[in-house]
Amino acid sequence: MHFNLAPCAASALIICMTQPRYTPLARSLPASVPFVGPEAQERQRGAPFKTRLGANESVFGPSPKAITAMQNAASEVWMYGDPESHDLRHAVASHHGVAPTNIMIGEGIDCLLGYLTRLLIGPGDAVVTSDGAYPTFNYHVAGFGGALHKVPYKADHEDPQALLYKAREVDAKLIYFSNPDNPMGSWHDADTVQKMISDIPPGCLLILDEAYVELAPGGTAPPIDTSNANVIRMRTFSKGYGMAGARVGYAIGDADLINAFNKIRNHFGMCRISQAGALAALKDQAYLASVKSDVAAARDRITLIAKQNGLTPLPSATNFVTIDCGGDGDHARAVLNALIGRGIFVRMPFVAPQDRCIRISCGRDTDLDLFEAALPAALQDAG
Repeated sequence: MHFNLAPCAASALIICMTQPRYTPLARSLPASVPFVGPEAQERQRGAPFKTRLGANESVFGPSPKAITAMQNAASEVWMYGDPESHDLRHAVASHHGVAPTNIMIGEGIDCLLGYLTRLLIGPGDAVVTSDGAYPTFNYHVAGFGGALHKVPYKADHEDPQALLYKAREVDAKLIYFSNPDNPMGSWHDADTVQKMISDIPPGCLLILDEAYVELAPGGTAPPIDTSNANVIRMRTFSKGYGMAGARVGYAIGDADLINAFNKIRNHFGMCRISQAGALAALKDQAYLASVKSDVAAARDRITLIAKQNGLTPLPSATNFVTIDCGGDGDHARAVLNALIGRGIFVRMPFVAPQDRCIRISCGRDTDLDLFEAALPAALQDAG
């Protein structure tokens, strides 16, 4: 058989036959990441950071009991992790007073958000979020072809009523709402969140991302009700428990929805070392209480440093403080770049008007000493 093709057509055929045949959706997506990691920035600048105050990691670290448990489990790493995360799942369920069938363990909230989006979102399906909220969720929606609809923040808080209104308007299948919020550190009280849950439109699922809830004031989270199939709550061991690198998160929800994750999740995605560490961390609530105290003290100090430099710190229920730099996004980026140039790794909100701010993660006294020393010169450089 012979083909008589024009030169350009022949070239196109050769390219098609020698390159992976990406889906049209994949071809349409940019190859990018939501956050450039501090390691990549260190490679770009040719020097390590003096302190990491940008990724909302807990520099206070995990419970010593969790470290010991992970060290002990390291000798067993030749085995796959328990695909059901049985012991951890049961312990988390007991901790929250729910059944194990209401808990799904996953590789951090990021991965659980991806699984949930895969379960519910196809090309063109409507999803509602806040403009400037956690961007990784948006990547999952784009990756499965969903149609993302955004509403603005209101007074530096996510706006529950605007999210619900938009969801009704576009017949959304998912609403993403974080409480406390990243990147602003703001929060709504339990009554406000419960009212939002009560008003979810039919056929819509509310994703309540509570990654920072262990660090929030009492009365932030409404009671857990797993009988409500219209809400799924996401928690993590990355923040208060200080295990960001272990990648352990969990979802709390209706048993049928939780069981649906088993259709598509990576059953061997959870490392047994991480499972052991999270289980020990969960049992050491006394250490978590000490971290909460350290975080509160660090928030107070960041607040004081900001005020001493003529800046406006925003109230925070998280392990970071968002600081209004007093100008627009360009000014805040200039401050951020000046801090990075002095070896202080920080980040900032991406979307105006919240991008007038920088975001400082809570740190030890030595970390905040470095930030305090660098900030006046950074502000001077920024003009």
